[in-house]
This record gives sequence, C-alpha cells and structure tokens, in this order.
Amino acid sequence: MQFGLFVPPVADSWQLIKAAEELGYYRAWMYDTPMLNSELFVSLTAAAMHTSKIRIAPGVMIPGNRIAPVAASGLATLNALAPGRLDWGLGTGFTGRRTLGQRPVKLSDLEEYVRVVRGLLAGDTLEWEFEASRRKIRFLDPGIGAINIKDPIPLHLSAFGPKARQMVARLGAGLIDAPHNLEHARANMEHMKKVWREAGRDPAELKATAAIPGCVLKEGESYDSPRVRSQTGPHATIALHSLIEAEEFGDIGRAPPPFLAPLLDKYREIYKGYQPADARYLSNHRGHLMYLRPEEEALCSGEFIKAATWTATRAELRERMRELKSIGYEYLCVEMGWRHPEKLREWAEVFEGL
Repeated sequence: MQFGLFVPPVADSWQLIKAAEELGYYRAWMYDTPMLNSELFVSLTAAAMHTSKIRIAPGVMIPGNRIAPVAASGLATLNALAPGRLDWGLGTGFTGRRTLGQRPVKLSDLEEYVRVVRGLLAGDTLEWEFEASRRKIRFLDPGIGAINIKDPIPLHLSAFGPKARQMVARLGAGLIDAPHNLEHARANMEHMKKVWREAGRDPAELKATAAIPGCVLKEGESYDSPRVRSQTGPHATIALHSLIEAEEFGDIGRAPPPFLAPLLDKYREIYKGYQPADARYLSNHRGHLMYLRPEEEALCSGEFIKAATWTATRAELRERMRELKSIGYEYLCVEMGWRHPEKLREWAEVFEGL
C-alpha cells in the first residue's frame, strides 16, 4: 500500500509536494480547475523541478481543457523533467467543467481522447479529428530531447458510475475512486472487480486509488471544532455543490446519501440568491475543496462532517485504512485542501506502519 495526496494547485503548491516527498508520500495529484486554481501543467512543472522521488500526476485532467495533442505534449514534457515519475489521471470533469457552465465530457469522447493521447505517447502515427477534418498526426522529433515518450505514463480514470468503471476495465486503467465510507468502498470495489474480470483481466492487476477527505482528530476534539471545520468542512460541502446543480449539469453517477436531503433544502435557498441568476455556478464553486464560504458555515455541522468525510482519531483512521487495503485499494490519498500544510504530518502519522 502506498500513500499520497490530492492538491488544489496554487502558485507555490510545489512547496507542499516537496514537503510530502520528504515525509515519504508516494504520489501527488493536482486538480484541473483553471478558473479556480493555478494552471495544472505550470503547477506540475514546478513540482517536477523541485522534487526527485515523489510521483506527480494530474488528478484529474479534463479533456475539454486542452486538445489531445497538447495534452500528449504536456505529459511527454513533464516526463522529460521527471522521467518515470509521471501518472496520468483523467476524468469527465466536475468543478473544472461547471465553473465554465458546461456539463461533463461524454464518456465516448473521453475514450477517444485516451486513444489519441495514448497513441501519441506510444510514438504512433494516427488519425485525429479536429475542426471538422480528419488528419494524421504524430510527434515529429521525439529524439531531440524536448519530450520523453520512452518511460511509460500509467493511466488512471476517475470513475464513479457503472459505465465509467466498465471503461476503466476496457482500457486496463487504474481506478480513482472517492468512497465516503467503508460500506461504500466495499460496494464500489465489488463492482469494479466484477467488470474487471468480465473484461478478461487479472484482478491482481487492478490498481485502485481512494481519495480520502478528512481531519485527524486530536484527543477529545469535537467534529465541529474550528480546526476540523477549516480542514475538512470544504470537503463535506462539495456534495451540496454537486447535488444543487444536478438538474442543470448532471450528477456524478451515484445516489446521494439520505442524510443530505435536509441540508440540500437549506442550501437550495442560499443557491437561489446567487447572482447572476443565469450563472449561479460562478458562486457555487468558489472556494471548492479549499475553504468554507460564510454562507456555508451554518450548514457545516459536526454531524455533517462526521457523515460526509473520513474524519476520526488517528487510531480509528488506521483501522479504516487497513480495511480499505483489505478491500482492494492499493493507494490511499488524502485530500489536502488549502493552507493546511500541517495535515501532511498528521496523516503521515496515520499511515505510519500500515
């Protein structure tokens, strides 16, 4: 089992990733949300140039944010800066698409995107459709040192729904999952292993990552302490951000837990007040996975945090992490949030000895 972190990139995120490397973290993922965070490839480049061991990865890249040849070039360039330390996380897009007022990328378009990027990274000449024409493309001079397509770049797909998991199996990719508790994790992995076997793949080859939001409670600390709310409240409220826009932008492929219903009703009244009325998503996603907005504070109770995140004591978290390992998650990655570098050491102590 390996441990990592998910980071909302800002200009100096490389410092956090360098500190994670020094603490023994295995992989650092960065979000692809350009209207909210720093540009993904700039941030990944800074991390690549300031580290030497930790793996780095977009987590997850969104196809609509850059055309496939540009994505392939960016990945291959990073692979030249950090040879053999790069992973490629990809998804249909949640916040990164909604901040632009767009629905998620279609799964069929995502699969075609994978075909093109993978083909280019393999050094192939292939056909690519763009601006109503189909043309042959390839890297023209891979040997001049500008890129590295010799070291493999493993693909990992964010997949919450059945069709997305089938694509994971079809493509032989790693799985990026976000289970909200152990019961949910068991159900997800049971289904993922089923479709993996149905695709004719060896279950031992499945590489699954669990994104873990939460805070390590101190002795006697409550779930609604200011420290806990600041560290992990933003991870609890993303469920409200998502569900409030489900009709306009679609859901993320899973049914909401029952405890969210009354909170969602309250949040709906807040949401109706966002302006402009034809672009309420601009306010809905401000601070997403980074901080609680003032109007969210009253909704983010200790009960909500306990139910929606993995927040618990160090001892409890260790037991849960062991269970996740037995379920089949090979990589456990904590959601770091924003301006809480102390979480690195707190979670490193949870992972120690597992």
